[in-house]
Amino acid sequence: MDITDISNLVKLQGKAIYGFCYKLAKNKDDADDLYQETFLKAMELCNKIDKDNNPKGFLISIAIGLWKNNRRKYARRQRIAPIEELKEDVNNDYILKDKSNPEDIVISNELCLMIQTAADRLNNKLKIPLYMYYTAEMSNEDIALALKIPLGTVKSRLHKARLALKNILEVSEYEKF
Repeated sequence: MDITDISNLVKLQGKAIYGFCYKLAKNKDDADDLYQETFLKAMELCNKIDKDNNPKGFLISIAIGLWKNNRRKYARRQRIAPIEELKEDVNNDYILKDKSNPEDIVISNELCLMIQTAADRLNNKLKIPLYMYYTAEMSNEDIALALKIPLGTVKSRLHKARLALKNILEVSEYEKF
């Protein structure tokens, strides 16, 4: 694969890769950095990318590796010199704009926020395949190839993630009343 193929890959898969980076990073600035680092790393590894064999999965696996490295660096820095992190309100990209009723918009935004919060509580083994499936719209086979795990493990993790989300959301629903 050469540089023109990478630019075509950005055009074809860029939106899905960015959405996945945003889900991992939780804010726009970090998502932008992760997205750029992913494609810079892809430029370095362009000879290893097979355009016929799941290039999207290869890019997602690069993004996951970079994200994990950044988290480890941040954790190490926090142990050495802890700093207080500012809380940012995560922009909700899933606002239903076709609803004419403001009440429906508020309810749908609240539901999206509840689901996002519940997904954030999952461990990485469950969260990453979930994000790959729903955000990057990857098939189970592509996720298995990208994460280098068996297909059955991907299906199992997705099932466990959905079950955990269901349990978390049911508990939070009962806590309201």
